[in-house]
Amino acid sequence: MTPTLLHQILDYANRADPYPIYEELRKTPVHHETDGAYVISTYYEIRSLLHDPRISSDARNVASGNADPPAESAPEESALPPSFLRLDPPEHDRLRRMTNRHFGPPHSPHRVDGMRPELHDIVGGLIDGLGDPGRIDLVEEFSYPFPVTVICRLLGVPREDEARFHTWADTLAASLDPDPDADPAERGKDAHEARMALGMYLAGLIEERRKNPGDDMLSQLATAKGQDGPMTTMELLSTAALLLIAGHETTVNLISNGMLTLLRHPEVLQRLRTEPRLAVPIVEELLRFEPPVQLLPGRTALADIEVRGVTIPEGSALWLVLASGNRDPQRFENPDRFDPDRPDIQHLGLGSGIHSCFGAPVARLEAQLALAELARRLENPRLLDDPPEYRQNAVLRGPRHLRIACDGIRP
Repeated sequence: MTPTLLHQILDYANRADPYPIYEELRKTPVHHETDGAYVISTYYEIRSLLHDPRISSDARNVASGNADPPAESAPEESALPPSFLRLDPPEHDRLRRMTNRHFGPPHSPHRVDGMRPELHDIVGGLIDGLGDPGRIDLVEEFSYPFPVTVICRLLGVPREDEARFHTWADTLAASLDPDPDADPAERGKDAHEARMALGMYLAGLIEERRKNPGDDMLSQLATAKGQDGPMTTMELLSTAALLLIAGHETTVNLISNGMLTLLRHPEVLQRLRTEPRLAVPIVEELLRFEPPVQLLPGRTALADIEVRGVTIPEGSALWLVLASGNRDPQRFENPDRFDPDRPDIQHLGLGSGIHSCFGAPVARLEAQLALAELARRLENPRLLDDPPEYRQNAVLRGPRHLRIACDGIRP
């Protein structure tokens, strides 16, 4: 039996290059899978549905008999209530509004930009600590530890406890990448224990911040008394876990995919070395060209919806293939060409609508600083494996290892 296009996307054999499958998928913009799910692959239709209030992100609305997203697709904490990522208005709007009050404009306009010097120091320290220049695993040694450290600083995790967060993040990230050679029961047990340990640690930290608040984000969330009232402890726990896991995983992919793409386009890497401001359009083009989140499963139609002449029945499961929309020739000229000089890069790499990436400002800044410094400091960097070994996860697609070599590291 020939596998369906969706199953081909999920097949690890196609992880290194899913884009020919996306091209085939776009020939049927509204593709009806045999299991009942509808797969949307074109830019304008995806963007419209991301703004459509008739589309639910709440897993409680998934109708029985429809295709559920794979367990590894969404970084949710099963012991906690759903984060606002998996809620609909008005619950979503309330929790997101409360969280954003302490993260970005208008109430905290300098939160992200004020971290720039600290982020620069973290990047510099990680590059200084790279091992043998002849064999560097950029994921393990740089793009993985960087965002975990940043989130710890943002939340206000004490420096002496950051190593514990790294350990929990390692375990939970592994649970998102199902290893066919690993014992699923053992992996599930490890992930459950990590979730419990993380939850207990965060609960203790929240209680301590309520008694002795600082200027960190967790303190402000724990003591907030705005128009929406305070968050409950369970809401705080699910929000903090979301920021740690979801924000971390996508940024790892953005940096790793970014360096892989630059090494495949040495002329752009050379430009970045001499023009550090080019990092801004480079990151935007990367979010279009190799987005860290490839597709959004787990959406449900709350009513009959017509898309391109096809009626999607109420209760149907929807998969929105962001990475396919980003390569739609109806929206982007020469979509398979990596071009940071491309005008008007209105990509879907960070989603759109009410569920657009909450951590987008800090993810952009992390990637800009990381790629600019790697370009500046690594002498003659080159890939040792191309394609690299990819993670199992089709949704959060990125290299599991990115082995490179360079002639040296500039001070």
